[in-house]
Amino acid sequence: MGFPNKDEMKGKLDQASGAIKDRVGEATGDRDLEERGEAQRAGGDLRQGFGTARRKVGDAIKDVGDDIAR
Repeated sequence: MGFPNKDEMKGKLDQASGAIKDRVGEATGDRDLEERGEAQRAGGDLRQGFGTARRKVGDAIKDVGDDIAR
């Protein structure tokens, strides 16, 4: 398994940032901030998923190349 790529890391950051905005929005009654936080968290989920898929494809291609080289 390879190291997380920048899409995975950015996705995690967006998830955390979105969660904070969501909680602050809930606590202050700011529905707009809460909705922006939820949207940012969802976007982070997608970006992280894309990054994970990209990394797994890259790992699989590397494994095939290693098998061919043997």
